[in-house]
Amino acid sequence: MARPPSHPDDYAERVLDLVERIPSGRVMSYGDVAEYLGQGGPRQVGAVMSAWGGAVPWWRVIRADGSPPPGHEVRAREHYAAEATPLRPNGRVDMRRARWDGGEP
Repeated sequence: MARPPSHPDDYAERVLDLVERIPSGRVMSYGDVAEYLGQGGPRQVGAVMSAWGGAVPWWRVIRADGSPPPGHEVRAREHYAAEATPLRPNGRVDMRRARWDGGEP
């Protein structure tokens, strides 16, 4: 697998800028981010988050089914509790209540 470049490209910067704007207690799916930007898709957003997402609130970008990033479930749930992110009984984020559309928080 190729290593990411040492600096994020323009697309990665756009993804990271958007993720930084997601309000506390709200989320966007990988596909939501791509749709909002009008470029790429869920996999491209996931690749950006995997390579560069550690410096932004990564737990706010999740799968469309409300599940947190794979391998980071415990840490993500700690953030969800601290931010009062709406959860469903199964522990996944309640996308209906928590999804952010990119508008005013």
